[in-house]
Amino acid sequence: MARKNLLTETIEFLDRYNHKPIDVYFVTDGFYSATWNDFSDAARKIDYDSGYGCVEVFHNLKLVGKDWWIERHEYDGSEWWEYKTMPKTGLFNPAKVRYLEKDWD
Repeated sequence: MARKNLLTETIEFLDRYNHKPIDVYFVTDGFYSATWNDFSDAARKIDYDSGYGCVEVFHNLKLVGKDWWIERHEYDGSEWWEYKTMPKTGLFNPAKVRYLEKDWD
């Protein structure tokens, strides 16, 4: 598979969901956080093979926006961004979870 640049891939992925770098509040690995500028300075230097084999980009990486985020995923060394949003809220309907009350004995 062809090599990808992490910054270019990330900007193109954000664009697919109508987001721009300015929409990113922060970047995190789950322990530390950074700004978009910090991320972009590092990511522009990272060219990697996203195909099967070894994972090359840290898998806990997340870019967080107002009510969305993107996170790294991988399978067998193949890696990509996935887009996530906050679940929609609505009125709780107890009838829809009545099975939880069932006596399973």
